[in-house]
Amino acid sequence: MAASSNSSLSGSSVSSDAEEYQPPIWKSYLYQLQQEAPRPKRIICAGEVENRPKYYGREFHGIISREQADELLGGVEGAYILRESQRQPGCYTLALRFGNQTLNYRLFYDGKHFVGEKRFESIHDLVTDGLITLYIETKASEYISKMTTNPIYEHIGYATLLREKVSRRLSRSKNESRKTSVTNEEHTTVEKISSLVRRAALTHNDNHFNYEKTHNFKVHTFRGPHWCEYCANFMWGLIAQGVRCSDCGLNVHKQCSKHVPNDCQPDLKRIKKVYCCDLTTLVKAHNTQRPMVVDICIREIEARGLKSEGLYRVSGFTEHIEDVKMAFDRDGEKADISANIYPDINIITGALKLYFRDLPIPVITYDTYPKFIEAAKISNADERLEAVHDVLMLLPPAHYETLRYLMIHLKKVTLNEKDNLMNAENLGIVFGPTLMRSPEDSTLTTLHDMRYQKLIVQILIENEDVLF
Repeated sequence: MAASSNSSLSGSSVSSDAEEYQPPIWKSYLYQLQQEAPRPKRIICAGEVENRPKYYGREFHGIISREQADELLGGVEGAYILRESQRQPGCYTLALRFGNQTLNYRLFYDGKHFVGEKRFESIHDLVTDGLITLYIETKASEYISKMTTNPIYEHIGYATLLREKVSRRLSRSKNESRKTSVTNEEHTTVEKISSLVRRAALTHNDNHFNYEKTHNFKVHTFRGPHWCEYCANFMWGLIAQGVRCSDCGLNVHKQCSKHVPNDCQPDLKRIKKVYCCDLTTLVKAHNTQRPMVVDICIREIEARGLKSEGLYRVSGFTEHIEDVKMAFDRDGEKADISANIYPDINIITGALKLYFRDLPIPVITYDTYPKFIEAAKISNADERLEAVHDVLMLLPPAHYETLRYLMIHLKKVTLNEKDNLMNAENLGIVFGPTLMRSPEDSTLTTLHDMRYQKLIVQILIENEDVLF
């Protein structure tokens, strides 16, 4: 069988030095099968057909039976026609010859043609893709079922061993005195590292905060031949051949995506904005412990606003808060929020609160929300504190670190209560709904939970030294 002739990646390909790194061997068996797949052959209707839908061409033969369709196809592999169902007028069928039999598929149109999940601009493309899929799944079903058993990903993709070796190599290069011009030999070495390994190895610095993050996979259409970066096999078909992580750019088969570890390393080029971006994605892309918005705003507030009356309770001008948001989205950590630009400290506090409100997953995540609410309902103070601590341990690391840092800051705010008139209870009222949102999205639930949200934040502030 042709599948057995494929080269597999051996452990020896991972060299002792990144300079000797050999790119992966991409497996071409499925690509060869795609090339061998039957080509579509449109069987044109000789006469004019009344009431032919405008989105079908002359391959439409009107109301005919399955037997008539089978006769028209003439046993030619890849031949196809469209027909209207005799039993269900107004319903259309694709009759396709494959594997010495006629296959009939219910056909749909909503601006694009489809019989399953994939949608096509033309019937010809639909049939081409269908024949490729049928041929490959017929010829290589056993091969496909075993594709994920020896993945290339575990050998080189995001493998710790290679990442450490390449990082050490890059570290040495940074520390050595280098000339401005780079030699051709160095260029060749860098080019040897595939995009897959590049994403795994090239961290912004040596202190990368290794928070676990799932990949953000979305169905993707690849132009030109593409190979899966998990199993190294060809991604077959004309459209929607696989999925791509929109945060790091990893390209894999849909079935392979279920096996990829939660080790996404977001690429800053793919992160279009700071606000409304998943918290873990943002900190990994910027290689920081916490969102830089939080650090920058808190530094500014502590430098000139701790004694400001009504801090966090008094609102700044909405337009100016939006300006700060746009500055962070546009300039990132270079955004200027100094007193020269925004003299009113309430604009900065407003921008910080807006950042938390705009998070797609709140700082106190939807998963932990009900557990926090249950903890808040415990009447015994010591037991309640213990329960809150237990739930804190369930937060994702980036969320935990952000919450910890914010609570240390809010504790400082309460130490200036004499001037700013903001105690832990007042701050709980402000930050409860900002940091916590019910997964139910119910107004009634939100109103019912408000006092518990306030209490949780109050407990976190008052006991930050114990809880964190």
